[in-house]
Amino acid sequence: MFTIGIITASDKGSKGERIDTSGPLIGELLKEIGGVVKEYAIVPDERDKLSEKMIYMSDVLQLDLILTTGGTGFSPRDITPEATLDVIDRNVPGIPEAIRMKSLSITPKAMLSRAVAGIRRKTLIINLPGSPKGVRESLEVVLPALSHGIGILKGHEGECGNHKEHKHI
Repeated sequence: MFTIGIITASDKGSKGERIDTSGPLIGELLKEIGGVVKEYAIVPDERDKLSEKMIYMSDVLQLDLILTTGGTGFSPRDITPEATLDVIDRNVPGIPEAIRMKSLSITPKAMLSRAVAGIRRKTLIINLPGSPKGVRESLEVVLPALSHGIGILKGHEGECGNHKEHKHI
């Protein structure tokens, strides 16, 4: 089991002018691999508010995983990656690279994603697209490695490589 925070970046959603379908979908998909949503928030596309929510979920709630949805494109209001970079201690470029690589096989527009991923203390933070379709496709890429990565981060699992001693011939 691991704990999850979900942040939907949406000006309209934060004002109640749009129903968020991507955030709840994330919770459903993560439940399948033992994820438990402990915090869910819809936050306006404002860098400081997004950063503050990530810091709260990581430092105060000490969640294992934060998934953001929305705000990763080219619109002037899309600043989720910048807010994430403001709070992470270590970058995890392989996650968004893998998502973009898979998504490119579906649409050339995938190259326009500016999503990032990183670690703050013992919390993994991953930016996902804003659409339910994009969320589902992205999580299909991430889910097979997610539990192991969180286990390593929490200190419950060993590293990825085989640690048997190799003898040279």
